[in-house]
Amino acid sequence: MKEAFLTVLIGLPMTLLVTALSFGIGLIGGFPIMLGLRSRHKGIRLSVRVIVDLIRGVPPIVWLFLIYFGVQFGAIRLNSLTAAVLGLGIISSAYLAEIYRGGFQTLPKGQTEAAYALGFNRFHTFVFILTPQAFRTVLPSITTFLLSLIKDSSIASTIGVADMVYMANQFARQNPDVAGIVPFVLAAFVYLAVSIPIALLARKLDSRMRGARS
Repeated sequence: MKEAFLTVLIGLPMTLLVTALSFGIGLIGGFPIMLGLRSRHKGIRLSVRVIVDLIRGVPPIVWLFLIYFGVQFGAIRLNSLTAAVLGLGIISSAYLAEIYRGGFQTLPKGQTEAAYALGFNRFHTFVFILTPQAFRTVLPSITTFLLSLIKDSSIASTIGVADMVYMANQFARQNPDVAGIVPFVLAAFVYLAVSIPIALLARKLDSRMRGARS
């Protein structure tokens, strides 16, 4: 069991790397998508809506296969890590864009009117008045999404990323007589050890935000 546990732990840094990079892409990429969803121009708004629904409607594992096996530049094809991060990053951008949009929708319209009355232009109102308030509102939801992304990162193993699930599977194949489901159970415990603190943080943030709004 010790050997299986150590093998699974070898994949932990890769799991965290895929999650962190994908989440970073989502945090940044979700913002312009959110702006498109809130655009005053119907054509832009509908086009971005179709793209977001398309991204969210296709299973993540299918996106990873499409990117890993289908995207190449000349004779150069993306490696498994790049494909996984890109695929999960695109998916994260779509989901976080919806979270951002929901946050802005909760803000009273009077905030914008008050900012204009104080002499703020549209850009400064959005950046310095609305965005900080919206971010505080959606922070618990963002944390919850991160928790989900940690678990979803396990699908990266299907295209050869050496994360915890991949390492557990390799150990099981190399030790069929003694491994059984042990490496996968150990991987599950490690996922829990990483996820539970984030889940507790999400609940704490949600409770704090509810208290602040009451």
